[in-house]
Amino acid sequence: MKINELLQVYSIGYQIEDVKTVINHDFKINVSNVVISGKQGEVINMPRWIAQTLESESHAEIQESDMGIELTQSISKENFVGDELSHLEPDFYIKVNGYMARQSEKERDRLESLLYTLIRKRLGKLIPRANSMELTADLAKKLSIEERSLYNTIHTNSAEFMKQIFGDKQ
Repeated sequence: MKINELLQVYSIGYQIEDVKTVINHDFKINVSNVVISGKQGEVINMPRWIAQTLESESHAEIQESDMGIELTQSISKENFVGDELSHLEPDFYIKVNGYMARQSEKERDRLESLLYTLIRKRLGKLIPRANSMELTADLAKKLSIEERSLYNTIHTNSAEFMKQIFGDKQ
C-alpha cells in the first residue's frame, strides 16, 4: 500500500475514533433518521468527526489530552534513550496535526516548534539506520507510519545509490 493510501486509512481511523465531548448547550440533530442529542454539561463519547463539527459550531468542546504535553514527553523520551528510537504510536503525527488544527495561532506555533524538535531528533537517529539496514519488525513497531515510509524510501534509495557506484559487488 502506498504511503498516501496508508495515511488516508489511518486518518479515517482517527476521525471515526470516539472522543469525550462536553456539550455546551442542549441540542438535537436528526439527519436521515439518525438522531444525536445532548444536554448542557453532559459528557458524551462520539466519533471525532461529529465532535469536531459540533465544536466548530460551538455546540460542544472536545476533551482530549494536551498534545503539547505529549510532544514534550516524546522529546524527553528521545533524549533519555540515547541513540535508540523511542516508541511512537503509528498515528502519532496524525493526532498531533488534528490537535494543532484546533488551536489558536500562538499555541499552534508553540506546538509546531516542539514538533520540529521531535522530528529533528528522530530523523537524526532514523536516517543512519535506514542507510545501513532494512527495517526490522522491532524497529517498525517504534515508528509512526510516516516514519516507516521515510525509512523504507531512504533505504531503497541508498541501496540503489550504492549499486550505481559499486555495481553488483555489494
